[in-house]
Amino acid sequence: MSVLVIKFGTASITLPDGSLNEAVIADIARQVAELRRSYHIVLVSSGAVGAGKGLIEGYRGDMAQRKAAAAVGNLLLLNVYNRYFSQYNIPIAQTLCERHHFADRQQFLQLKETVQELWKNGIIPIANENDVVSDRELKFSDNDELATLMAVGFGASTLMLCTSVGGLLDETGHIVPTVKQVDESIFSVVRNEKSALGLGGMASKLTFAKLATRMGIRVTIFGLKQPDGILRALRGETGTAFKPQQSTPTARQRWLASGSLTAGVLRVDAGAVAALGRRNSLLAVGVRTVEGEFEAGEVVEICDETGTAVAVARARLSSAQLLGQLNQQNVEVANANDIVLL
Repeated sequence: MSVLVIKFGTASITLPDGSLNEAVIADIARQVAELRRSYHIVLVSSGAVGAGKGLIEGYRGDMAQRKAAAAVGNLLLLNVYNRYFSQYNIPIAQTLCERHHFADRQQFLQLKETVQELWKNGIIPIANENDVVSDRELKFSDNDELATLMAVGFGASTLMLCTSVGGLLDETGHIVPTVKQVDESIFSVVRNEKSALGLGGMASKLTFAKLATRMGIRVTIFGLKQPDGILRALRGETGTAFKPQQSTPTARQRWLASGSLTAGVLRVDAGAVAALGRRNSLLAVGVRTVEGEFEAGEVVEICDETGTAVAVARARLSSAQLLGQLNQQNVEVANANDIVLL
């Protein structure tokens, strides 16, 4: 069966005070119960902080309080999901993820193996970032990213990102039904707005839609306000559908693309960008600057001279080694087999 990843943001499943909207979660369970006959499903759900913050005295939203709210809220969130999925005899499992689970291939393979075992037993995993122990500030992350990493890494056919506005809105406030390619013209219509409860926004969704579609995944941004919101969006009747690009990445390339915990950034010249486009290796002579510290074997982001990300790659040299060999001919920084174009 095909893999389907569906992400629900905080604003989509909570009431204005942050408490969980059980009617919405009940409707999610009903629709997902219908889809599970055709798909292996992963749900990525925000809402833990919103659900738990009411139990944190004098909640102000600082980092320690957010982590405490997540610790309480994760239990509340999963209990509500379990209550409604159990009506369809569907067991659920909690899957708390951190970035290093994707950056380290062995840990990623363990995660993938666990999820596949859950599917084999008819269990739907509900994933969330492990906010309680995350060593990076929450503001640098959102669950749009987690959902995309899972979709890319697991080879999903479709990634669905739920939003309170129901899709990508144009300048007049109407939903754009189809996007053929995520480019500057698409980003230009984004309004810089996000809910008070959530961390993500439309710009975030577009960024990850771009990565997913380049990996051959169909992306849909949709809402739950209309009846059968998930089912209708999957059929292309509502929301915004982003067409997948022609791509046949290997499992290892998908993992590289999903390992967004990059240890550094390489800015390269136009000649190197063109060589990468021809599926050649990256040589030191084409590297203009090295940002960050990384070891040989770690994943780095490759940007052109304007700062636009063009690829991710597994470095064959450490940052220190590379800095000592810039502008040298025939020094391979990353082999073509370890480079994924974005």
